[in-house]
Amino acid sequence: MAQLEGYYFSAALSCTFLVSCLLFSAFSRALREPYMDEIFHLPQAQRYCEGHFSLSQWDPMITTLPGLYLVSVGVVKPAIWIFGWSEHVVCSIGMLRFVNLLFSVGNFYLLYLLFRKVQPRNKAASSIQRVLSTLTLAVFPTLYFFNFLYYTEAGSMFFTLFAYLMCLYGNHKTSAFLGFCGFMFRQTNIIWAVFCAGNVIAQKLTEAWKTELQKKEDRLPPIKGPFATFRKILQFLLAYSMSFKNLSVLFRLTWPYILLGFLFCAFVVVNGGIVIGDRSSHEACLHFPQLFYFFSFTLFFSFPHLLSPGKIKTFLSLVWKRRILFFVVTLVSVFLVWKFTYAHKYLLADNRHYTFYVWKRVFQRYEIVKYLLVPAYIFAGWSIADSLKSKSVFWNLMFFICLFIVIVPQKLLEFRYFILPYVIYRLNIPLPPTSRLVCELSCYAIVNFITFYLFLNKTFQWPNSQDIQRFMW
Repeated sequence: MAQLEGYYFSAALSCTFLVSCLLFSAFSRALREPYMDEIFHLPQAQRYCEGHFSLSQWDPMITTLPGLYLVSVGVVKPAIWIFGWSEHVVCSIGMLRFVNLLFSVGNFYLLYLLFRKVQPRNKAASSIQRVLSTLTLAVFPTLYFFNFLYYTEAGSMFFTLFAYLMCLYGNHKTSAFLGFCGFMFRQTNIIWAVFCAGNVIAQKLTEAWKTELQKKEDRLPPIKGPFATFRKILQFLLAYSMSFKNLSVLFRLTWPYILLGFLFCAFVVVNGGIVIGDRSSHEACLHFPQLFYFFSFTLFFSFPHLLSPGKIKTFLSLVWKRRILFFVVTLVSVFLVWKFTYAHKYLLADNRHYTFYVWKRVFQRYEIVKYLLVPAYIFAGWSIADSLKSKSVFWNLMFFICLFIVIVPQKLLEFRYFILPYVIYRLNIPLPPTSRLVCELSCYAIVNFITFYLFLNKTFQWPNSQDIQRFMW
């Protein structure tokens, strides 16, 4: 069975890479010049490729650290010595974009290794499920699209997934180093390094909590009710954190991540903030509805696992059973939508992104729509949390805290910001049945086909510009 799984994996990777190469060729023919954010990234990478690393030649419009450019130079520059290619060829737009295609291969392999590590291997049928899950996430539309442009998504995903894998294998120093590499691609990736540390802490807390429950069961009747459970967990966390022995154990396990956290704090102090370059368009704010948008995004792309008549019936039954709780949650959600909804200037002005049309045709058409969607947000959030019930309460706590910190401060509604948390979420739900995976993969293939068709064939122009514009995520 292990050998057969290897054949499945090799076939899936080979076919995906072949299709990706064909799409890459189509992109290269259609896009001879930098497009969108590439107008900042590609010239900067070419300066690095030519050996110009001076801060005076840094483009002030770039808001991320130079991880992508440094890795790109390390990948393409040896071609000058190995193949005898000229610097013009090696530092060309096509070669630099190809770096992300290489990252996509690495991401495919890392996703497979993570599924093998995260998901239990107690069934023969899980072999095809793991390979199908890997293939599905590898072609996840919002991630797969950016494999063909010179953006930071593919590299950011690679180092974050690699750090998570090393964390799961207990190699925390390597994990923290890879987390630093991910931070060099995108500053917010520091939160996923914190998540790796949180994963270690959650594991220790879960072990201690199980021991505590066993002691309680010997003396007291089992705890009933969500509020009683919540109170007991808080009491346990307080007692656990008061123990010097427990804290010293956690410190010995997580000190590489703590060191990385101090380095990040030093960077923020020296830089005067988390964003470098153009800060005017990336101001932090409390944009709580971002959490609701992420829940909707996840429900849309994971609907075979999260949306079913049985799920809806269970949810409605739970709402009726705990109607006071859900009424309070609804009121709070409506208040957050009312007071903390922001529309970034890019969202309102740039009609090349799908989010422009989502906002214009859903949220802007009628003011009341954003409030009417609150029940759907609550269902999506409950469905996501329900799908993670196989994970410990402490793992869930760490994940949702990191999710909150990553997306809520973002003023701009941008689907790219949801890629990493979605992939980490999808890795940790139980392996779905093969039929649902096939349905999910088919839907992703259709979405990708439509996206690539629109991008490559349905071009348009702005009235005041001769440049060709294209629809994209």
